[in-house]
Amino acid sequence: MKRMYALLLALTLLCALLSGCHGQLASEADNAAAQAYPVPARFDESRPYEISFWAKNDTNRTQVAIYEKAIADFQALYPNITVKLRLYTDYGRIYNDVITNIATNTTPNICITYPDHIATYLTGRDNVVPLDSFFADKRYGLGGSELRYDGPTLDELVPQFLSECVLDGSHYALPYMRSTEATYVNRTYVEAMGYELPEVLTWDFIWEVSEAAMEKDADGNFKVNGQSVLIPFIYKSTDNMMIQMLRQKDAGYATESGEVQLFNDTTRALLLTVAEHAKSRAFSTFKISSYPGNFLNAGQCLFAVDSTAGATWMGSQAPNIDIPPEHLVDFETAVYPVPQFDTEHPQMISQGPSVCLFNKADPQEVLASWLFAQYLLTNDVQIAYAETEGYAPVTRKAQQDAAYQDYLSRAGEDNELHYATKIQATELLMANTDHTFTTPVFNGSTSVRDAAGQLIEDVTKAVRRRQSVDEESLTKLFSDVSDLYRLDQIQRVSGVESTAVSDDLGPLPAGSVALLGVIAAVWVLIAIAFLLQRGKTKK
Repeated sequence: MKRMYALLLALTLLCALLSGCHGQLASEADNAAAQAYPVPARFDESRPYEISFWAKNDTNRTQVAIYEKAIADFQALYPNITVKLRLYTDYGRIYNDVITNIATNTTPNICITYPDHIATYLTGRDNVVPLDSFFADKRYGLGGSELRYDGPTLDELVPQFLSECVLDGSHYALPYMRSTEATYVNRTYVEAMGYELPEVLTWDFIWEVSEAAMEKDADGNFKVNGQSVLIPFIYKSTDNMMIQMLRQKDAGYATESGEVQLFNDTTRALLLTVAEHAKSRAFSTFKISSYPGNFLNAGQCLFAVDSTAGATWMGSQAPNIDIPPEHLVDFETAVYPVPQFDTEHPQMISQGPSVCLFNKADPQEVLASWLFAQYLLTNDVQIAYAETEGYAPVTRKAQQDAAYQDYLSRAGEDNELHYATKIQATELLMANTDHTFTTPVFNGSTSVRDAAGQLIEDVTKAVRRRQSVDEESLTKLFSDVSDLYRLDQIQRVSGVESTAVSDDLGPLPAGSVALLGVIAAVWVLIAIAFLLQRGKTKK
């Protein structure tokens, strides 16, 4: 009996030690699993699969047709895979629906999304499939031997675009299309004012010209356009505006680990400058005044900053125009990168949709999803979709394809497929890929991004309402915006930023499970020995 008790004590202590390491062991195991998702050795073609694909099309019927053709062509190659397309007009709606469906375990197989959103999808569980093992698989990976289509190899993906899909050390998405921001300039009006557009636009140049354009004639109309309405400088995405300004100033925004650095002295100085030009009405935003392209096309804006993907809406000859024809003003459109502080070291944001896969119980279903997701990187799909807007294909293979090079060379042949401003916007991104950057991605990074834009929006609104913007009001603004987006609730958990921490540490290691089984057996033996000893005592 003494020997049994000694054995039980030793086993209990050993199990306690292993259980204490449980969180660390489980975390290490999870990281290893993330890097090596078990790709099936063979794709089972004897059974049917139905996979759901959620995508955004921006109400563009041409883009819908491209998705439909891609699905039809893919299904012809893989007759046992059926792809069900669900279209959205807004990435935010996709995000909200995914979050809702995570709770009910009914996520789609594939969706087009952004890395910021994926970081939230990953919170607390393995909802999204890590793709590193898929990339490297010799049969079904990038450029794999068993693929029934000519997909790109890993080396043929633009590395800057692929790096945007890394979260916590693993690739959780494939880049699909990429864009940046461009400044669409009414060259005709700027030169009529006596200014010559520089090789690289600077913030000082834009502020100077914008303020000069506010001069009016005796009748109260603006001299530059002869109209009663003019907003010289309109920025569509103020979150990008603040993020890029901070990056160009080498100032803090947020770190990869989720430390929020947005509220700093450089941000204060930038907001005071914005307030100065918003007060004179030389500057406004999309949320306050409406879409910058509409003002630009009506001759009521000199500098309109929007995505290169929105190039088909910019210019008096644009194929997509939202204002009545009689309001259009004829002018020459120039396409520039966003304004810079340091012209020798330009910095501009890289953005655009990526494709992620959601985890399912059946690895064969996940493999079927991977085969279609990878098909979206083929030249036919990449080139066709890139030609609809000012997007750039995400593979060198597509960018260097003869058909795509021919498309680029025909800029200005017409105002539809070869609309000059659209192609110039695409070439702007391709020429400046090495100057692009991305924002840190973590659970909560979407809130930090929203907060950055909110600062500019609130300052602009404040001066329009004749409220003072100074050091004291900015201190309060920082506090209010931090509270609004709950930035103080972002917590570090094992190097991962999270606003919601799961208590589930994963399954116990096999050694701990075995020890618990031995302990249970020892207790049974003790009980038996105790009963036998008790019987002898009675006798």
